Amino acid sequence: MLWATRTFNLRLYQRLIFAVPLNLRIKLKFSSLSVSQGSCSLDEDSDDFLPWLEQKAGAKISSVLSIGKSAYGRSLFASKTIQTGEYILKVPHCVEITPDNLLPEIKSLLGDEVGNIAKLAIVVLVERKLGQKSEWAPYISCLPQNGEMHNTILWSKDELGMIHQSSVYQEAINQKSQIEKDFWAIKPALQRIPELLGDITYKDFMHACALVGSRAWESTRGLSLIPFADFLNHDGASESIVLSDEDKQISEVIADRNYGPGEQVLIRYGKFPNATLMLDFGFSLPYNIHDQVQIQFTIPCDDILREMKIELLRRHHIQTKEVNSFNSSVESFTIKEVRSAKGKGKGLPQSLRAFARVLTCTTPEELSDLASEATQNDGRLARRPLTNRSKEIQAHQILLLRITQIMEEYNAAIKSLAPVSSSSVCEKLALREQIARDLLGGELRVLESASTWLSNYCATLNTSTSAYHREDIGDYRTIPG
Repeated sequence: MLWATRTFNLRLYQRLIFAVPLNLRIKLKFSSLSVSQGSCSLDEDSDDFLPWLEQKAGAKISSVLSIGKSAYGRSLFASKTIQTGEYILKVPHCVEITPDNLLPEIKSLLGDEVGNIAKLAIVVLVERKLGQKSEWAPYISCLPQNGEMHNTILWSKDELGMIHQSSVYQEAINQKSQIEKDFWAIKPALQRIPELLGDITYKDFMHACALVGSRAWESTRGLSLIPFADFLNHDGASESIVLSDEDKQISEVIADRNYGPGEQVLIRYGKFPNATLMLDFGFSLPYNIHDQVQIQFTIPCDDILREMKIELLRRHHIQTKEVNSFNSSVESFTIKEVRSAKGKGKGLPQSLRAFARVLTCTTPEELSDLASEATQNDGRLARRPLTNRSKEIQAHQILLLRITQIMEEYNAAIKSLAPVSSSSVCEKLALREQIARDLLGGELRVLESASTWLSNYCATLNTSTSAYHREDIGDYRTIPG
């Protein structure tokens, strides 16, 4: 039994080179709010969907679920009582759509540089072009149309400008660039079969790629769209996921709790920050406990020990990279919310604090001492407090200053967004502004928690004669706390 995991767009889009196992993620439509339980409103337009799919599969897919509508779009509801541990759906692999569904005459025209998301996007575009002649017409007609998705790759330049402080801004730009490259790579093939693909535009292709990236699962069989299963919405507290049974050749979901008739049935995406949710699915959560922030630090060009520090960091696997014309050494770190202002600082990566300690060194001897300490212990550089307390405070004040600067930028960005109730913006822009607000607010909360912890740590070092102690794991905590 294997998890059928949802794709993480940017990594998987680049031809699955960096794909890693991830928990299930399902597209939650048009919402920046958490999913709540609601009564069933049957989707009469989809009455024939499940009978059609079961006839195509030659097997029963679900006897306990029905398609309905909620505040979050098309959803699945319990049509009868569901017990914990009960199989609620089983979709045979034979009715899952994969890149293998490409018509042979199209497949033969595509080069090896075209990735699986692009191939599956072409499948969707071809089937949509065929309309009612498509064998997948009932499913294709249920997929979001142009303008109905809010993944950040579909945002305009001005809309992306709302979130330029966040790392998702650059990820969206990179993903747009990759999709554009793929479009021009397949364009000659599209023109060779004008009756099916000749009038497909870059906008069409972008939408199809966003659609596939937000709905497709990856398993040992590759990338696939699983009809009916992708109508399930998300609950971060759910333990239900999609499983792929390779022996039985089915994808299945097991209920993690009891459901009464009319209740919406939900599954869990995974532990993803808002940055991932909006990049891949086009929605955010008002409060996401998994939010995180990427911050960058540089070794100044005028640091006389710059090259020695770069080499020391390189030897101990805290990699730096050279960027821009000024040849500044830059390192990115991901911080998470620090839950206790006086605890261990869990959420601040040890590598970040090590980097700051290296920055404070002003002599080759200090760098040599750090290298010797790492060799004598577990090989990790500067993971223990510096013996010079003023240097230890200085290192953390460097972090505090940088985080304070970033917080000011986030606060300014949030203030620049239009009020939620503004009637001067269209519905789509208003929704994207709310998504941006959720993202920036969540990342600001993470930054504030780090700032509070760092302030407390530095204050404790200034006032206590026994402010910190060393532990075998190389971590340390303030005392008291």
